[in-house]
Amino acid sequence: MEKINTKQIRVGDVRIGGGAPVSIQSMTKTDTRDVSATVRQIKELEKAGCEIIRVAVKDFQAAEAIKDIKRKIKIPLVADIHFDYRLALIAIEMGADKIRLNPGNIYIEEEIREVVKSAKKRKIPIRVGANSGSIPVQLRKLPNGATCEVGQGKEGKMVKSVLDYIKILERMDFYDIIVSLKASDVTSTVEAYRLFSKRSKYPLHLGVTAAGPVSTGTVKSSIGIGALLLDGIGDTIRVSLTGDPSEEVIAGKNILQALNLRNFGPEIISCPTCGRCQVDLQKIAERIQLRITNSERRTTKIAGLKVAIMGCEVNGPGEAKEADIGIACGKGSGVIFKKGKIVKRVKEKDITRELLKNITT
Repeated sequence: MEKINTKQIRVGDVRIGGGAPVSIQSMTKTDTRDVSATVRQIKELEKAGCEIIRVAVKDFQAAEAIKDIKRKIKIPLVADIHFDYRLALIAIEMGADKIRLNPGNIYIEEEIREVVKSAKKRKIPIRVGANSGSIPVQLRKLPNGATCEVGQGKEGKMVKSVLDYIKILERMDFYDIIVSLKASDVTSTVEAYRLFSKRSKYPLHLGVTAAGPVSTGTVKSSIGIGALLLDGIGDTIRVSLTGDPSEEVIAGKNILQALNLRNFGPEIISCPTCGRCQVDLQKIAERIQLRITNSERRTTKIAGLKVAIMGCEVNGPGEAKEADIGIACGKGSGVIFKKGKIVKRVKEKDITRELLKNITT
């Protein structure tokens, strides 16, 4: 894929756009006013691999809590602002590394001017975060099939709302801008980002909003975010799931690694099994996955390995010959192979131990 070049923006010490690696974001599920709970969750997300964290700022107490939260975390913190621009002013004063504004509910130009003035002073960026459910009133009044100057339907409305908002910021001589255009359905999300990327070089924060529970939400997010990344579109991602936010980070890492955009650890290639399989391959694969993808091993020399776990001779060294190392199982046993060549035969009970030994040596 050929990456579309965008303007580079800094969020704390993380670079977004301009050729920087695609970064992974998440959002806390705690009450931001509860500093201890919020910090605890952020540290869990840091450990999982989250690189930028966003918190909901629903009132002045939540905005003021940012100061104490920032003192206790390492990754950049984004303040999510809706309805009341004054919350953004306090969040910036308390040390937020970026502000998210919604064009659908913070749209009075004088209020935007105040936020921009403060952001410029602190040298922090603003994300113009549009959602299909919060399009500005004047655009919502247009019939769904109506065509605005950039496109049809809600996708065109979202892009129009963001471009109009950017014009306001640019009139104020502000250009540290990141953009998101999220819908809860994949096709609208993808189309909105494609429309926008043809008209602007501001970096893009990708995501499918309100994607759903972990199982279905991961699928929707993987399709939407993956399709855009394959187009060369996107500079930072957030997988939105109803569940543990660590699942968002794991899904984000898996998406980027599957597309060879980032390398977070060894990649496991395992067959789905069929009637030929004569060992408990699922248990073997789960054990290997657990052992080689923990945080300590990700930083070792095995980080870029491809590990194959195959249930029979059909999917053995032949089909998995591109793997660095693997196991092909038979009845109660298996053969370990490296780069397609068999190096050792082992009993089923010893497969996990022997494979791990060969991986780390």
